[in-house]
Amino acid sequence: MLFNSLEFALFFPVVVGLYFALPPRARTALLLCASCLFYMAFIPAYILILAVTIGIDYTAGLLLERATGRVRNVLLATSIVATCAVLFVFKYFHFFADTFVGMAGLVGWHLNSPAVRIILPIGLSFHTFQSLSYVVEVYYCRQKAEKNFLTYATYVMFFPQLVAGPIERPQNLLHQFCASHNFDYDRITDGLRRMAWGFFKKVVVADRLALYVNDVYAAPAQFNGLQLTVATVFFAYQIYCDFSGYSDIALGSARVLGFKLMENFDSPYHSRSIAEFWHRWHISLSTWFRDYLYIPLGGSRVSRPRWYINLLLTFTVSGLWHGAAWTYVAWGALNGTYLVIGILTKDTRDKIIGRLGIDPAGLARSAMSLAATFGLSCAAWVVFRAQSMSDAWYILTHFFRGWDVGTIHTEQFLLRQMPVAVLAVAFVELVELTRGLVSIPRLVAARPLVLRWSVYMLFVLAVVLFGVYRSNQFIYFQF
Repeated sequence: MLFNSLEFALFFPVVVGLYFALPPRARTALLLCASCLFYMAFIPAYILILAVTIGIDYTAGLLLERATGRVRNVLLATSIVATCAVLFVFKYFHFFADTFVGMAGLVGWHLNSPAVRIILPIGLSFHTFQSLSYVVEVYYCRQKAEKNFLTYATYVMFFPQLVAGPIERPQNLLHQFCASHNFDYDRITDGLRRMAWGFFKKVVVADRLALYVNDVYAAPAQFNGLQLTVATVFFAYQIYCDFSGYSDIALGSARVLGFKLMENFDSPYHSRSIAEFWHRWHISLSTWFRDYLYIPLGGSRVSRPRWYINLLLTFTVSGLWHGAAWTYVAWGALNGTYLVIGILTKDTRDKIIGRLGIDPAGLARSAMSLAATFGLSCAAWVVFRAQSMSDAWYILTHFFRGWDVGTIHTEQFLLRQMPVAVLAVAFVELVELTRGLVSIPRLVAARPLVLRWSVYMLFVLAVVLFGVYRSNQFIYFQF
């Protein structure tokens, strides 16, 4: 079930109404049933895949808490392998099979790729990683095993963040299902405001920008350098507003029900380095890889060459997590390379800045760092979005060729739509820039009732009038 669908507009109020009407002891069961219904709206049979993953890791948690010695290691390894096997079969089997067939062809072995194609279950990587984090936390005794199966199943399947995160740790979310969440007007309106902001980002900004991006990236050779550049910048904001919009709706809907999820974005395009960018972008996934892959590999507490390998390996695996395609692997490796180069050149860059007489803490240095980080991020997004590595290379090498302002539009994105798109992006940036200075939601909430609700209605009207409604799936649903 898509958040930006009529079904969800009917589903969510009913669930909220039932949730607060039922006694606290019955609410977890309601949330589990609602989450199952939410997920089965995509492909009903795939609920069985979640059931298998939930059963494996729930049992592993109970056994790990009781086991000692080497048995614990065997249980952990078994749980990880079994859970990842499900992910491998549905997400990566054909990728590796096709890669093997291609490599075999290079040495004269003519093999056929498997004919059967398996549809990837929505959000499989997200709930797989959430399930794995529970087992690992129990193994390291940082989390007690959950005895109540319904509670654990709801933790994995909680519908606001089931298909695209944030990827929650058990310490943050699991105990909240045992708490009593009373009806609270201020909390509910706060959650609804967060949801409204998420819908604005998705249907007004992301889905409008998608019209332009999809046209250009479907056949990049047919467009000039200006169009390729605009499409790439548009995609940077499309994927941000699409994914952070989803996170806003997820956090807001959970907030309405009384749950607090972790923040997943922190104005990533205001970063002054790629390292800072990855502290602000998809925070739940970045910290997951940091804690469960990068640090166990040794992190930065090893020799310099090994440190660089750890960074490259972590980001390459992160790229593969995003999708079974070489473009995603290359995107991850490119971001890892950015970080390594940033470390290697830091002293040199600081010396150059000093010799130029630029204040390291001044506005000029900040502007240069912001522009460089955004430019590097956009270059990486080209690899992420392109349909093939050859398309990515074409776009990256044709940004500055054949600019023609008169043909900036595309077939699906007419020239009159450009001001709406640019103003929508500018509005998002304005809100992001002022967030540290003033809380717009709190500012509006402090106004008199009539003025406050007038603002709400005008905002909803803007979403209705300027939104693009084509049942566009959230980008990260495919991961």
